[in-house]
Amino acid sequence: MEKLAKSLVVVLILLVVAVPLLGRLTTSQPEIVELRARMPENGGWSQEFIYGQVDVPIKLRMTSDDVVHGFALGQSSQPSVEIFPGKFSNAELIFDQPGEYTFYCTRWCGANHWRMRGTIVIEGPTTADQPTSVPPLFLQLGLDLDAPHLARVIPQNRPDSARARARANALPAGLTDGDTIWSNSPEALWIDLKADEALDDQVIWDMVAWGLNQQGSPGWLEQGRELYTQNCLACHGESGKGDGVMVRDLPPMNHDKMGSEATRPPDFSDPAVLLGASPALLEGKIIRGGMGTGMPYWGNIFTSEQIRSLVLYLYRFQMELTEKP
Repeated sequence: MEKLAKSLVVVLILLVVAVPLLGRLTTSQPEIVELRARMPENGGWSQEFIYGQVDVPIKLRMTSDDVVHGFALGQSSQPSVEIFPGKFSNAELIFDQPGEYTFYCTRWCGANHWRMRGTIVIEGPTTADQPTSVPPLFLQLGLDLDAPHLARVIPQNRPDSARARARANALPAGLTDGDTIWSNSPEALWIDLKADEALDDQVIWDMVAWGLNQQGSPGWLEQGRELYTQNCLACHGESGKGDGVMVRDLPPMNHDKMGSEATRPPDFSDPAVLLGASPALLEGKIIRGGMGTGMPYWGNIFTSEQIRSLVLYLYRFQMELTEKP
């Protein structure tokens, strides 16, 4: 009897030690989530929400029930994963901070492709090095994204940053300050310079183009082109006219009745549209989406640097901008 009691004590001690260890081993194993992709008209992602823990891998096993889709995580450098019908693609995700992360489809799979968004909810302790969130500039400036912003002053010729390069060492302070450039429309910058500088109108427009040209990080031109081609061209069109294949059946935008009905995107080939919009305003439109056109929000998808590159790329529909200093 005494032997049996001792054995039971030993077993209990082993269980006390083993259970927590087993729990740690179990929680450290990747959670396998099967995710099925379908065109939005057929239901979209099979899971709108995926839940996980900080520093615990999530293993995705993905397949398509109809056409080819793509899986990507917003604001991440992790490459997208193509998802084919009848086959399984795998991806493993791990997060070092709690929060909500957006995943989305990267392949144009139908008219409502942009609706293929989902959320990964990560729970756990916050580490000390978690970055502080800073409101985007359009919120800091209190901009009304839906208000008309058509320019009244239009250049006779296309502004060209290269023509202003020779004056780069003698440009007004307003064109060398990034906050000033990003907070004001090209038209507003032109009006301010015109009041202070006894220069030809076209020269001032070229100077404004030069100021915008300096706002991108290295590689912004290629990055902006790639983002526009993959995510914007189907609606905004190759030349920015707002005549992409996904919106050709919608009526043209009426700038006096924005938001009253679904319309085509604005016509970027019209100089009044872009030259009257500040970079902060365009940034806000990209982040928030909407504006009565059915444009999706991109704030949880693109990084701030990607949005900056895309904004500068949009101005190229009206200005000659390059990456050259």
